[in-house]
Amino acid sequence: MIILGVDLGKVRTGLAVCDRGEMLASPAGVIAECSRERLADKISAVAKERGAELLVLGLPRNMDGSEGESAQNAREMGKILAERSGLPVEFCDERGTTITAHGFLNETNTRGKKRKAVVDTVAATVILQNYLEYRRNISHK
Repeated sequence: MIILGVDLGKVRTGLAVCDRGEMLASPAGVIAECSRERLADKISAVAKERGAELLVLGLPRNMDGSEGESAQNAREMGKILAERSGLPVEFCDERGTTITAHGFLNETNTRGKKRKAVVDTVAATVILQNYLEYRRNISHK
């Protein structure tokens, strides 16, 4: 199944997509949009273009596992996306993904404007890869 991963941001939203075999998540770009409705439409268009059958949104939980305002915003965006795209939406705990993304960018010596341009799509890739690993783990139990 092709899955589109989404790292919601206030200004930029990162996207990632996996192969049909659900083995590998790859960066799929960034959308710069502040309006939730326009953002949902743009994400839906990418999902359709890529043939996605499922959307996975990063869920920003607090370090203690509780959900604050950002998590509530992600859940509301999930409802809007489900309506606009007609696709099921699942959530994946995104704690630590931005830190992991910055770590990858440090390893590749990606700096400055280029780093700012890709950090969101790298974070979306980490979220989606974590989700794929979760799916593999539950299917093997």
